[in-house]
Amino acid sequence: MSKPILIGITGGTGSGKSTVAKAVFKSLPEKNIGIIEQDSYYKQQSHLSFEERVNTNYDHPLAFDNDLLIKHLEKLIKGETINKPIYDFETHNRKDETVLFESKDIIILEGILILEDKRVRDLLDIKIFVDTDPDVRVIRRIVRDIRDRGRTLESVIEQYMTTVRPAHMQFVEPSKKYADLIIPEGGYNKVAIDLMVTKVKSIIQQKQNKK
Repeated sequence: MSKPILIGITGGTGSGKSTVAKAVFKSLPEKNIGIIEQDSYYKQQSHLSFEERVNTNYDHPLAFDNDLLIKHLEKLIKGETINKPIYDFETHNRKDETVLFESKDIIILEGILILEDKRVRDLLDIKIFVDTDPDVRVIRRIVRDIRDRGRTLESVIEQYMTTVRPAHMQFVEPSKKYADLIIPEGGYNKVAIDLMVTKVKSIIQQKQNKK
């Protein structure tokens, strides 16, 4: 198997980066493409109490186990299989079980801080930043956290104002300068997504022609 192409898709919380990643993923057979979520690589926190885990700043670079992420990306680049962690957002901790993840022709890495760490950036072949207005992003964040992560409205707003917004301004927004492509309005930008899908399909075709 030839070296996989790593595509990084980033942007602020609620920007639509997951929608873009899934649109690209669904455009190809599963045998050719896979997605790794940076959220899976939140640090193991079994040594902390639940209250301490609740109060962790999950939008700060130090919340992620980038050492493990980089180790796994390097293995995938070599064509090896990894045991991808599973993170439980209700307990704020990594689960004991993992998911077997095989190397593919195209691997998408999706997350808010994937361009913040130079070590991660240097492994990516294509770097995409999904840029969406802050008011849209915060509404999406509220809806998602209440619906999918068992949060209350008050807790989501408090977290956004105390950690999410400051971290976005300090770490996420500045990482935009490292992007090869900036996609405005995330999942609603069908033209940009179609162009990205066309590019990915051409990469797959080139790989198959070399076999």
